[in-house]
Amino acid sequence: MIFSTNLANITLMAQSDILSKYRNLQLPLFVEKDEDGLYVVECPILEGCYSQGKTLDEALRNIREVIDLVLEEKEAQDILQDYRPRELSLHTITL
Repeated sequence: MIFSTNLANITLMAQSDILSKYRNLQLPLFVEKDEDGLYVVECPILEGCYSQGKTLDEALRNIREVIDLVLEEKEAQDILQDYRPRELSLHTITL
């Protein structure tokens, strides 16, 4: 039992180190209000990284949690290791 507690602590510390490494990195997010009035948010550089919320603040809090979970995966860490923020813009057109 002591071993698994220590292992859990080591895992939490390792996860904390990973998250702190990327804590100040600015990631692009797409936010759209859907037909039900929910805010849907996606981080386009991390595959499958999306969430939603009743308010914009809730949606942004939720996507932070999702990003934290995604960053447990080595593949996501590799993507962010090479990511260099650039100026981004979003444009819409009327059809």
